[in-house]
Amino acid sequence: MDLIADILLAAGAFGAGFYCFILSRRLNRFNDLEKGVGGPLAVLSAQVDDLTKTLTQAQATANMSTMSLDGLTERAEAVAKRLELLVASMHDLPEAETRKPEPVQEDTPLGPIFRRRAEGA
Repeated sequence: MDLIADILLAAGAFGAGFYCFILSRRLNRFNDLEKGVGGPLAVLSAQVDDLTKTLTQAQATANMSTMSLDGLTERAEAVAKRLELLVASMHDLPEAETRKPEPVQEDTPLGPIFRRRAEGA
């Protein structure tokens, strides 16, 4: 009985060894850079690295743009406040009198030109 158990155990070990040998050959072919999946995986890995670098640069650019826009927004708000104060102070000024343009003297050399401009022609 022990002899049969030893023979079955040895046959099982040889079978497992043969199965591992077949699997290792398949795995080597699978990971081959020229014919297997290894080549596309290497290309995808390089593309992921490139995309990571591009994303990092885009984030840095976006952060700089955000800081620039924040500064411009603060400046615009300050200018808007000043404009509001100026408009408010314009209401306190007395209204200016509307005067008619003075008559143009005909004896000057450019008198007819100025008269046409004053008349709106």
